[in-house]
Amino acid sequence: MSSEFKDKVVMITGASSGIGRGLAVELARQGAKIGLVARRADVVAEVVREIEQVGSGALALPADVQDAESLSAAAGTLRDAFGPVDILIANAGIGPTRDAATIDAKEIAGVINVNVIGASNSAAAVIPQMVERGSGQLVIISSLAAYRGLPKSAAYCASKAAVSAFFESLRLDLSPRGIDVTIIHPGFIKTPLTAGRDAQMPFLMELDDAVKKMARAIEKRRKRYSFPWQLATIVRAGMIMPIWMYDQISRANSFRE
Repeated sequence: MSSEFKDKVVMITGASSGIGRGLAVELARQGAKIGLVARRADVVAEVVREIEQVGSGALALPADVQDAESLSAAAGTLRDAFGPVDILIANAGIGPTRDAATIDAKEIAGVINVNVIGASNSAAAVIPQMVERGSGQLVIISSLAAYRGLPKSAAYCASKAAVSAFFESLRLDLSPRGIDVTIIHPGFIKTPLTAGRDAQMPFLMELDDAVKKMARAIEKRRKRYSFPWQLATIVRAGMIMPIWMYDQISRANSFRE
């Protein structure tokens, strides 16, 4: 097998469903050994069996990304089983929608704890060993929602902007030490996170198609990858729009409901 992922040890958070599960199976097909981090041990066990059926190795690592100690222990268990972690994919995330008129402080804290603190805990669990070896790759699954605020998405947009900036800073520090950092900004993908929404989601992608695009970006060690290109172009245009224009367009197109 000629894949860049052959025999690489990959740790994926939020691996029980959606993007995390899809990436786990795809990279396993390409020969990677996968450590699956999620809270739902029974569901992760199903993913392990699925990966074993494609002929690769996988290890269930029940842990909560909000708990730094449990993540560090999970990374240690993975290293003991398969060897040093070559790639971390920090994917775990939640994305509730809420109008600011009904703001909920506990909900906001929950989103920040999972999406931001969880990602930083994940990185902290593997960075020291990567620095020691002088090699490795950190991948964060952010979102196009990181670029600007969206209606009914204050906590989610803030969390994705935070992890994008956090991992960019990590790249600046760690690249000279042989560690690559890849920041991925997906658009709308058919996952449990987008299921049941009433709003129209432009350029909605099938999970398998999205996973293949992300796998290629990781393989090429892209510093930043935003897709689909059509929606990414619109979002980037929003960054240079006058505020009055952006506000008008955004209020008329609330996609995250």
